[in-house]
Amino acid sequence: MTVVELQESLRSELKAPLGPIYTDATELLAETGQPLITVGDVVTDHVIEAGRTPAVALVDERTERSAVSDGIARRLSAFDGFDRIQELSNPPATLSAELLSAIRTAIDDEETTLIEVDGEEDLATLPAVLVAPQGASVVYGQPGEGMVHATVDEKRQERVRDILSRMDGDTDRLWELLGVEPTA
Repeated sequence: MTVVELQESLRSELKAPLGPIYTDATELLAETGQPLITVGDVVTDHVIEAGRTPAVALVDERTERSAVSDGIARRLSAFDGFDRIQELSNPPATLSAELLSAIRTAIDDEETTLIEVDGEEDLATLPAVLVAPQGASVVYGQPGEGMVHATVDEKRQERVRDILSRMDGDTDRLWELLGVEPTA
């Protein structure tokens, strides 16, 4: 069930990265805090190839609206470093109740979790930044540029909370599923 949906008027705000952009995964990993959360197949593949298993990884077998390369798909499906794999549905440009609950549970859990999304995981960065502990790292792809490293802090959480609060849908349900207050 869709909880909130991204309207066209917010799309331009999401193009501004939530942190510095890296093209080298080793450099990026030298700067990351714990837990490390990755959103996207290519980012997750780069992090794993650089020797780190994310605490939480969200993938959808797509990159920039196309299927990921066969190499990335094979490496991710063959990787057995996650304690738990969860499959769920989340339509494009939305945040479903299932995805929101899965993100919150996975971040709170001690086990590493791969969340395989049927649909789209692009917006998962927002709730991940909001519910992750201070100092955590959320890494996601910036099309055509590289990997964005968003270190979770109050400023980023406030920016994300503002964007989420303006999405169409049931924001009361959104806050409830994430276990956060509507305002900091």
